[in-house]
Amino acid sequence: MSVRDLFKLDGRVALVTGGSRGLGLQMAEALGEMGCKLAITARKADELKEAQAHLEKMGFEVLTVVNDLSKPEQIPGMVEQVLQRFGTIDILVNNAGATWSAPAEEYPDEAWRKVLGLNVDSLFFLSREVARRCMIPNKSGKIINIASVAGLRGSAVNVTTVAYHTSKAAAVNLTRALASEWGKYNINVNAICPGFFPSRMSAGLLEKVGEAVIARAPLHRIGGDEDLKGTVVFLASEASRHITGQAIAVDGGVSAV
Repeated sequence: MSVRDLFKLDGRVALVTGGSRGLGLQMAEALGEMGCKLAITARKADELKEAQAHLEKMGFEVLTVVNDLSKPEQIPGMVEQVLQRFGTIDILVNNAGATWSAPAEEYPDEAWRKVLGLNVDSLFFLSREVARRCMIPNKSGKIINIASVAGLRGSAVNVTTVAYHTSKAAAVNLTRALASEWGKYNINVNAICPGFFPSRMSAGLLEKVGEAVIARAPLHRIGGDEDLKGTVVFLASEASRHITGQAIAVDGGVSAV
């Protein structure tokens, strides 16, 4: 197989959660460009409609599913909609997530449950559903969990997001655990750990620490609109077939220093 063929994704079906904007939409664009049929989910129908129009304008086949992953009972129905349209799911990108900022000693119970529920529970429940309905029977699959460099270390100065940091560390180790169990089914499970990227979720935080992050990063920049595309294509393709259980930091080198 040529190197070019290793990266091809023609005809594969990719499900991207939180795919209507930000990093999720960025990754959906990349997978579509490499030949995937796309299913994207999010809570807001209007944002999904905009994303669908954008992706279809690029020439991609797109299914949108309005879904709230904080409600686990909705997951089987969402997966069923994708299967009715495309027949299978080859690639799952678990991108949807939440954060909440408050000092640890004052952190609300409901905030803790919300962040852990979406960032950990739904990630597992959806991965389990897709694995047992598609990937295990097919003896093939790629699961890509979007964690964070926040899951690799403690909070930075002036960052009070204890649940987010905890949840992303859990996502990294869940990635390792699933990779260990599902390797026998030829399922690769890996995580991408983005650093600071402009998004609605990070806007307030970037105002506080953005300049310090840029100054500290070996590449002296934060993430841009193209910076996750190569990594997600690599992990979704046969080019990464001998890689599983790994967490790849995409952060301009911040986690290395």
